[in-house]
Amino acid sequence: MPTTAHPGPVSTLGNRRRAPGREHSGPAPARRRGLTPAARRRLGKTGLALSVAVIVLFCLAPFYWMLVSSLKGPNDIFNNDLWPKSPTLANYRAVFSGRNNFLYALRNSAVVAGTTTVLVMLIGVLSAYTFVRLAFRAKRAALATVLAASMFPGVALLTPVFQLFSNWGWIDQYQAMIVPDISFALPLAIWTLTSFLRELPWDLEESAMIDGCTQAQAFRKILLPLAAPGVFTSALLVFIAVWNEYLIASAMSLTLASQPVTVAIAKFTGSSQYQQPFGTQMAAGVIVAIPLIVLVLVLQRRIVAGLTAGAVKG
Repeated sequence: MPTTAHPGPVSTLGNRRRAPGREHSGPAPARRRGLTPAARRRLGKTGLALSVAVIVLFCLAPFYWMLVSSLKGPNDIFNNDLWPKSPTLANYRAVFSGRNNFLYALRNSAVVAGTTTVLVMLIGVLSAYTFVRLAFRAKRAALATVLAASMFPGVALLTPVFQLFSNWGWIDQYQAMIVPDISFALPLAIWTLTSFLRELPWDLEESAMIDGCTQAQAFRKILLPLAAPGVFTSALLVFIAVWNEYLIASAMSLTLASQPVTVAIAKFTGSSQYQQPFGTQMAAGVIVAIPLIVLVLVLQRRIVAGLTAGAVKG
């Protein structure tokens, strides 16, 4: 007898409940298109440019206003114009007049800042080399102590230091400003130079010592030239800090023999007893900033090299 074929198992896939929103067949809805990689790069560059512009404007706006105020006459000093209607150099002539003795103050600042920078770099380079190359107990604790020494506020140390220097007869002399400036600037120099010297290729020093150099000769002739960018950067930071220092200088310098420009500008006098020479002080501020600007422009390549050294290891 002919047999009837038994139907196979019926698939239930077609009977399953379809997911909501998929009842109707048809093309899938188009997805929202995002920004292309090129558009993202352009947007990132635009945001970076705006951020840099805001930072530059924030940093240069005070200097620009100081320059504008220095070109205003006594009757226009309180005007808020972005540029004076009648620019004048009278304030600059008043800065170099005999009653302000500004040239003596410039000389004092150059002596104090230059001497402090040289001494700090001599001690700082040797100290940083010691922390990097020599192995001794509590090296990390000693380096942390050096950094912690810079955290003490200068106003807390001013009274005992003044009493000590007064007993030694140092008041109104250069060393009364140089020694405290060294104590405040040296931790910054040591910390900066230590971070930089760690990235130097010390194999060159070992090769030089194998060829007959002493450790001091290898450091002076081989490693120190390689460390020049970091040394220049640290020296510039120290010089700027000492050049702008006011608190210690105002307490230790009493006469024109040792007053730096920061103290001399604060003691400028007007043409009359009750006149505050705002315009003359602004002009003096512009003149004082010029040496720092020149140093940065002349040494900008070394500064950038020093700041970026060690950021990328080969």
